[in-house]
Amino acid sequence: MVKKETLKQVKLGFAPTRRNIFSADAAIEFANYTREKLDNMGINYVDIRDINDDGLLYDDAGLEKIVAKFKAEKIDGLFLANENFGTEYECARLAKRLDVPVLLWGPRDEAPAKDGSRLRDTQCGLFAIGKVLRRFKVPFTYVKNCDLDDPAFEQGVINFVKVCNVVKTFRNTRILQVGPRPFDFWTTMVNEGELLERFNIQLSPIPLGELVALIRKLIVNKDPRLIEVQNHLRKIADIQISDRDLEMVAALRTALKDKMIEYGCNGGAIQCWTELQDQIGILPYASESLLQDEGTPVTCETDIHGVISELLVEAATLGENRAIFADVNCRHPENENGELLQHLGVFPFSTAQNKPILPTSHFVFNYPGSVGLKAQDGNYTLCRFDGDNGEYSMLLGNAKTCEGPYEQGTYVWLEFENLNRFETKLVYGPYIHHIAAVRNDVVPVLAEACKYLDIKPDYYDPIEEDVAAYLRGDISSIVKK
Repeated sequence: MVKKETLKQVKLGFAPTRRNIFSADAAIEFANYTREKLDNMGINYVDIRDINDDGLLYDDAGLEKIVAKFKAEKIDGLFLANENFGTEYECARLAKRLDVPVLLWGPRDEAPAKDGSRLRDTQCGLFAIGKVLRRFKVPFTYVKNCDLDDPAFEQGVINFVKVCNVVKTFRNTRILQVGPRPFDFWTTMVNEGELLERFNIQLSPIPLGELVALIRKLIVNKDPRLIEVQNHLRKIADIQISDRDLEMVAALRTALKDKMIEYGCNGGAIQCWTELQDQIGILPYASESLLQDEGTPVTCETDIHGVISELLVEAATLGENRAIFADVNCRHPENENGELLQHLGVFPFSTAQNKPILPTSHFVFNYPGSVGLKAQDGNYTLCRFDGDNGEYSMLLGNAKTCEGPYEQGTYVWLEFENLNRFETKLVYGPYIHHIAAVRNDVVPVLAEACKYLDIKPDYYDPIEEDVAAYLRGDISSIVKK
């Protein structure tokens, strides 16, 4: 169940609509029922009661006022509620002007009166609005024609709020890039200009030396935040490294945080080896794990597409779940559909099922600064935004945890419906072996968000119809087998 306070971070513009040849009174009545339902759900919305006497969209005069109000309020999504037949061209004009995700729904029509007359014609109007939105080339999300107390309505609105949060996050992402990618990692190569031109995703590149200089300044000045971070780590983890190395973990975390604030970034990626170790003597993973918990993820090996994946999968949960970021490493020694997701860190501490450790070294690199923990059991959504040759897509699917051998670092064993399908997707690409995963089923939300982001959803399991059924509110068809 989504918490009401998390729903508040997304603001919808609520535009109920009517058409003149059907009952205005009935449309007003059902618009008010809809408002009451949204209020009870805790939805954050901007209303149009003040636009005209009806509080409805149906003409150009009202349209201009609604556009001005919604733009001033900086809405994240538009909810077109068709309360009788609706004025399809005004709905399309409004949606086109706002350039935000659009939700279309209308309440189910009552049975005709005894004389055969009807006050509303909502379903027919939904068909008309959908067609005209297509003519205007406006992508939209549809919740089936249902009553307000139908579970499909609440599910559909909450899903749409999550979709809006993904779209808002994607369109407002700016990433701190600390250093170039390591030479050996050609897989993490990205097209910075294309990310900006197509998606408005901005990079803020800085040299590694700029970060190191700030780290040293924080230590010399005895910044009090370093003690706070060290005390926090001592509470949540088994510290096996020296006090000097622990101070460096805290300084790296704080310097990365400060640089993200300075450059207005919501995430980062760092050249994690090997120059960093020559400069400060530690691996960055414990510092990154702290930042993951704070909702400002930083990925390793300068994986820009990886941190975008993390931001999106967390946005789909409205920030209620933190994502792990892992290498897809190797097959399970016994389970044919089991796979190891592992790293030296970059799992949030809060995702651990055991007390995390900060070991003195790791088998890959003989430096302190890594993290050891096993991620919590459950069902995970896996997500990888990636692209090459001018085409971008999002790999999506689910997997559940399974038992497997102990592994150093941060790790979890996942069981897939068919591991071969997943493996083949990674080999053929455009994806790489880094993936974001969250303990929440948000595949449908991410798939629907792709509609607004000019990205193709790409499923590694044949679940496209299941996702479509869930999104259209066909509750009976989405029970997990």
